[in-house]
Amino acid sequence: MSAAAEAKTPNQQQPILKAAIAGCGVIGRTHANAVHAIPELHVTALVDDIAEAAESLAQSIEDNGSARPGTFRTLTEAFTGAEVDVVILATPSGLHIHQALEVLDAGKHVVIEKPLDVSMDRSCDILAAAKAAEAKGLVASVISQHRFDPASIVVDEARRKGRFGRLTSAIASVSWWRSQDYYDSGAWRGTWAMDGGGAVMNQGVHTVDLLLWFLGRPVEISAKTALLAHEDVEVEDTAVATLTFESGALAVLHATTAAYPGLTVRLQVMGSKGSAVIDNDHLEYFHASDAAPGVDGGTMGLLGGGNQAPDELAKFPVQPEDENLDPTVYPAGHIRQYRDIVDAIQADRPAGVTIRDAVTALATVRALYASATIGQPVLIDDVLAGKYDHVEPRTGSNRFEDVQA
Repeated sequence: MSAAAEAKTPNQQQPILKAAIAGCGVIGRTHANAVHAIPELHVTALVDDIAEAAESLAQSIEDNGSARPGTFRTLTEAFTGAEVDVVILATPSGLHIHQALEVLDAGKHVVIEKPLDVSMDRSCDILAAAKAAEAKGLVASVISQHRFDPASIVVDEARRKGRFGRLTSAIASVSWWRSQDYYDSGAWRGTWAMDGGGAVMNQGVHTVDLLLWFLGRPVEISAKTALLAHEDVEVEDTAVATLTFESGALAVLHATTAAYPGLTVRLQVMGSKGSAVIDNDHLEYFHASDAAPGVDGGTMGLLGGGNQAPDELAKFPVQPEDENLDPTVYPAGHIRQYRDIVDAIQADRPAGVTIRDAVTALATVRALYASATIGQPVLIDDVLAGKYDHVEPRTGSNRFEDVQA
């Protein structure tokens, strides 16, 4: 029996965890909806320096049938004016580590919306704080909800059991569209200081995390970025990169917010004994040789045949409570991750996604930007060591009118 299972008995009532959400914009509402679906969590405080945003979310929570949370301008005010066990940071990315350190110092659990931050400057501080917090029974986690998708779980379990043989390569593509209005909707959007990057840091960071989860520790990255379809934006709307991993595996990473009208996120993982394709969070293809004895594909392979995805997914049935969730209202991935976080708190174990996981993903993204800026490959260890802290990211422009000028 797992530690998590041992921590819960039929007659043992777990206390309700009281949560504060800092940042009451779009992603703050996503977290509020996810928390509403978790019986062990209850929002008691909302923090935003824009009072109207906090009051609007408070009203939405009350309209959804929960007690109206208190509203505050700062975390300090919330800690004084409300009962808070867990703080959810849904603020601009450039504030994450600073605020997470404040939360942990106050003795609260912390959940950080992706990415961990926009720079590596204080990554050592948050790693040390998270380690110290763990010793005190505090949980620190970063949202990477797609690790908890059924498709991701299937691929990860197959990878850990060696069912794909030697992992040889992967292709990860985030082909999305964001309008000019999206970037114009907030002064912090599309800036290096607060957004930390564009298509990779914001839209692509979850796919970067999955890529590292499946293939292991990255060693080197070579990248190019460009701003091709938007105006008055500091960061990239298109990026391509190649990665080398400790295992020797190679990967291609592509991310864009300039793919009108918006396509899917697609991740292909390939090995010597099996391969899998996740498209739009669904397991589109899976084939492992151990599930097809006597079928070797011949000299030319199966060319996409022999799909075992339905059989693999059947091993991981949807939770009964998930079947009743309205996907237009409730973010299933966030809900699954919150279940893991609550269980980690109750069972006194690390969360499924740790601060160290997030630091590695952040270092990979920062290495991509450094490589694109200096025009040469960059080692991930050098980024972790702070070698490129002085390099100001720059987005190359390949816009048609610039080329013609």
